[in-house]
Amino acid sequence: MRVLVCVKRVPAPGAKINITDDGQAVDATNLGHTMSPHEECALELAVQLVEAHGGESHVLTLGVAEADEQCRWAASIGITKATLVDVGTMGWDPQRTATALIEAIRSIEEADGTFDVIIFGNESADTGGFQVGIRTARALDRPMVNAIKGVSISEDGTVLEAQREIDSGMEVYHLPLPCAIGVKEGITWPRYPTMRGRLASKKLAVDVTGSEAAPGGQTMVRLNRPEEQVSETIILGEGAAAAPAVVELLKELGLWS
Repeated sequence: MRVLVCVKRVPAPGAKINITDDGQAVDATNLGHTMSPHEECALELAVQLVEAHGGESHVLTLGVAEADEQCRWAASIGITKATLVDVGTMGWDPQRTATALIEAIRSIEEADGTFDVIIFGNESADTGGFQVGIRTARALDRPMVNAIKGVSISEDGTVLEAQREIDSGMEVYHLPLPCAIGVKEGITWPRYPTMRGRLASKKLAVDVTGSEAAPGGQTMVRLNRPEEQVSETIILGEGAAAAPAVVELLKELGLWS
């Protein structure tokens, strides 16, 4: 089985994000980077699929040269091959990004064979566009389902069963291979790299390519950073003396009659 995972280098979730003065980019000064939580789970899923069914796993990312870090992290947990499409920026629109990924995937498949499963994170942690995976799968003429929380492969290795959570339980899809899926955080638990894995990742030969993909129809006007909302903590009292104040607060909130 050949499995490809597409990941994106993003600012570390939870970090304070500052915008450049012109409103066109994230100020990366002193800002840590990682990959989206969905994609960390996607990498783990790829490793587990190969462990269970044999074959090889491949990671693909598009962005800046520093995204080599994410390729090597993937290798440290068991991904065996890596490709970086270095376009010098993380700010490409989803259409342009998908076009570049399609070119890279076709090139890899021409050389090494078709991927049975292509895995995307449900959406990236920075832009949250929900588009790149679907655009890529459609152009490659492969069935795809997003928001997946469970995966299994049929005994004959020809069908992938994907489970998606809904309010009343699970939707189940049967996708003939080759196919693509978009997975959500929690489909599996990412493993931590071992020392042996970290050492092996330093030896990984990351295949670096470029792309001349044309811009799509979407144009960013500017980035807006919402104003911070500061919460003030009010101490109502201590011990039994706080009870009357608590009662009054509950009445004010309509929770006490």
